[in-house]
Amino acid sequence: MKKYTFTEKKDTRSGFGAGLSELGKTNPNVVALCADLTGSLKMDAFQKEHPERFFQIGIAEANMMGIAAGLTIGGKIPFTGTFANFSTGRVYDQIRQSIAYSGKNVKICASHAGLTLGEDGATHQILEDIGLMKMLPHMVVINPCDYNQTKAATIAIAAYDGPVYLRFGRPTIPNFTPADQKFEIGKAVMLNEGTDVTILATGHLVWKAIEAGEALAAKGISAEIINIHTIKPLDTDAILKSVLKTKCVVTAEEHQMNGGLGDSVAQFLSRNHPTPQEFVAVNDSFGESGTPDELMKKYGLDSVDIIKAVEKVISRKNK
Repeated sequence: MKKYTFTEKKDTRSGFGAGLSELGKTNPNVVALCADLTGSLKMDAFQKEHPERFFQIGIAEANMMGIAAGLTIGGKIPFTGTFANFSTGRVYDQIRQSIAYSGKNVKICASHAGLTLGEDGATHQILEDIGLMKMLPHMVVINPCDYNQTKAATIAIAAYDGPVYLRFGRPTIPNFTPADQKFEIGKAVMLNEGTDVTILATGHLVWKAIEAGEALAAKGISAEIINIHTIKPLDTDAILKSVLKTKCVVTAEEHQMNGGLGDSVAQFLSRNHPTPQEFVAVNDSFGESGTPDELMKKYGLDSVDIIKAVEKVISRKNK
């Protein structure tokens, strides 16, 4: 098992803020809109450096999406910022009608996604957002794994012409990917080559998959670990190549089992190469108030849950 280390823990929302600030200096067409959560979205630097390109919309998320769609007509590249719950569930009609339907070049940037929002509880812990966004034609869906990758993804999506949903989070997590990485939309990242099982992880679960891989290696199980940072378009070539070798797969995500990464993988494999699969995800449930670590454990999203899923899927493969 390849050894991964980190020198610090950082929140992925700060990676978004750093990427947006860098874009502000290099791309004059980038504009930013926020729904009264500038500090939470780490958009302060952009606001300070480019006040003429920053629009504080207030608590009017639907209006923000409409304004963003309109700005693209004049050649601007709008980045909208609010919590994932408000970026998707509250404004789904506006995104569908004004952005996705006409392929507007809007970057929907969503923080505080998943259970790790923590103490704010179930009303704010959206676990359906990936499903909502990936079902929209023309929409790209990206869920990076750490600070560095979120910064790189933020910069990369400005060069992509079309609507993008960029999902990130609140808690500090290990920052282990290279600072100088090149982010390629739709291109999965191989973290560890293995022969016994494929683990496809996204977002905060990528580091949990690495922890699980180390524990599995100590048990003599060779796990191939792949970071699926882009859920749509899915890197089906990388997935198929891996499962042809390992013959079983585990998907891991901080999202509902229905509609998430695992769902996309299962659909692809069922049509192309039926493969035993286990899911590490929230099973048809809302969240609750608690610390991020407590919630990840309670809802089965920890490294130990990935290990259990691996052992189960290998037993299925060997029957």
